[in-house]
Amino acid sequence: MARLLDKTVVVDVESTCWESAPPSGQASEIIQIGVCTVDTKSLERAEKRSILVKPVRSEVSEFCRSLTGLTAEMLATAGTLADAAAILKKDYRVKDRLWASWGDYDRRQFERVCKESSVAYPFGTSHLNVKTLFAVSMGLDKEVGMDGAYRHLEWSIEGVHHHGDDDAWNIAEVLCLLLKRARG
Repeated sequence: MARLLDKTVVVDVESTCWESAPPSGQASEIIQIGVCTVDTKSLERAEKRSILVKPVRSEVSEFCRSLTGLTAEMLATAGTLADAAAILKKDYRVKDRLWASWGDYDRRQFERVCKESSVAYPFGTSHLNVKTLFAVSMGLDKEVGMDGAYRHLEWSIEGVHHHGDDDAWNIAEVLCLLLKRARG
């Protein structure tokens, strides 16, 4: 099947986390997938979505709750990772489209968690690391976090940092800027 170039799917994941190492018997797993599509012709953000995932190998720590705003109660009725992967494949056709994230964490986290959960990796092989693209295109000496990119651009983050859907929305805005500059 031919690669679809009509949209780029920007993804940001939030995972269970702790201030230090995970407690015994627990492992970091995806609990929210933020999605924002970018129309590649207009270079405009088209939609924003949050897909919640119920953790099965870890609990939401107080640190995680304060960082992401996600609680165990919010995730109690969420779908499985397999459900989320099916949504990404069906609704966004991520096997056939370029997908992007801020850095490689999201890609590596998806690869690891899918393997550990025996869930088919939903994405194709085309991943765009917006963090690296931003640093290179801005002539920076090192990569910066998304909040650092917004400071560099003298922009204000929309929504709440570390909320997957808001982060995907903000990453998509940076991607739109970079692609508009590339087109001249």
